[in-house]
Amino acid sequence: MAEFSTLEYANLNSVVYGALCDALMQGRFQPGDRLKIRDLAEQFGTSVTPIRDAILRLANDEAVTFRSPRDIRIAGLSEERYREIRAIRVRLEGLAAETAAQLATTADIQALEQILRENEAAIAAGDRLKGTQLNQAFHFMLPQIAGLPVLTSILRRLWLQMGPHISGAYIAGGRAMIDHHYPVVEALKRHDPAAASMAIVDDILLGGKPILDCIERDAGREARRA
Repeated sequence: MAEFSTLEYANLNSVVYGALCDALMQGRFQPGDRLKIRDLAEQFGTSVTPIRDAILRLANDEAVTFRSPRDIRIAGLSEERYREIRAIRVRLEGLAAETAAQLATTADIQALEQILRENEAAIAAGDRLKGTQLNQAFHFMLPQIAGLPVLTSILRRLWLQMGPHISGAYIAGGRAMIDHHYPVVEALKRHDPAAASMAIVDDILLGGKPILDCIERDAGREARRA
């Protein structure tokens, strides 16, 4: 279960929602994890109201399943839904990479290379959480470099659903989770939009295969129980 720091901000609803969104995108929860409103309120140092409101927003984002006030869980993904999200990510993140290749500065490229170095260390150490956080940071740097804030907002909602599944597959995926990031960086260095777009698409399709494998395996287990 993810842990959170006590909050001292005035707008607690937005802060709690933002913190839970970050936790989902960064893989601090796993599919099927149960969210307990009172436990989260205690961790954040708030009443239950902002927690409940944030969870209702996440249910609207389809990131959590609200079965009852006592049974709130991180949403799973069917194979069909995963493939739909993946197809959307291919188009949107391809655009982000393509635009970033035209605008990337030396500092931008150095920041991406630093993320890759840290992710190499996380994979070597078997640190699933750190690796997932760095993976998300790499992907979201591309629309940031591209100067596409609207695209970033759209991607955030998709990654609310994807983050827990990326995290669940991260260690099993091993080098497949970052190998395709290197061609992205090389394309940005060359200011080659087509190559950058192709590289991020390869990462989503080929690097994401361990995620799809996990979803298919989970679906098979559910089918056998039925």
